[in-house]
Amino acid sequence: MDKPFILYGRPGTGSLAVQIALEEMGLGYERVWVGSEPADVDRFRDINPAGKVPALRLPDDTVMFESAAILMHLSLLDAPTKLAPQSGTTRHALFLQSMIFLSETVYSAALRLFYSSRYSSRGEADAAAIAERARMEYATHLESIGRTLSPYALGADYTLVDPYLYMLASWSPEKNELFARVPRLAAHAEKVSSRPAVKKVEADHAKNA
Repeated sequence: MDKPFILYGRPGTGSLAVQIALEEMGLGYERVWVGSEPADVDRFRDINPAGKVPALRLPDDTVMFESAAILMHLSLLDAPTKLAPQSGTTRHALFLQSMIFLSETVYSAALRLFYSSRYSSRGEADAAAIAERARMEYATHLESIGRTLSPYALGADYTLVDPYLYMLASWSPEKNELFARVPRLAAHAEKVSSRPAVKKVEADHAKNA
């Protein structure tokens, strides 16, 4: 019997999209919560030296991190449900482009918004200015993506880009205003949130938040 994946996560983090992917694809996994206290993070460094969640232990005991990298890896697996275009096709190229854009641009803006003091050697002295710039970039990027949805990120087919986008949009402190400005993004969130796998994972995170 194949060993299950082990997902190390925390409510309110990028582990949401990875857990949704595992559920959607029908892959066996165990979910382990990692505490946010310094002592918890220090212990977790024995598993992931970066101390970041999510991290995914693969069946061969390799541990990988970075949510976009994990999702791209899962997309290539021979799983009960495939949620990515065929590798080597133009659509797969767009799938990879979307994953990297969400990770490097949208996720990065979210981190600068929520942890702004970390992005300056002057700490809190620059935090407000950094957060305001990140807030504007975060909203602009989500609006830009939202206007291209039809109804999913890559068109008619639901792929692993969609739970990633859904997660990032859900973090916006201006989510209601954002959805009002971009109805397609609101419709996307409604479609994704109605999926059984998403409901299950959302409930798990809410219960342990």
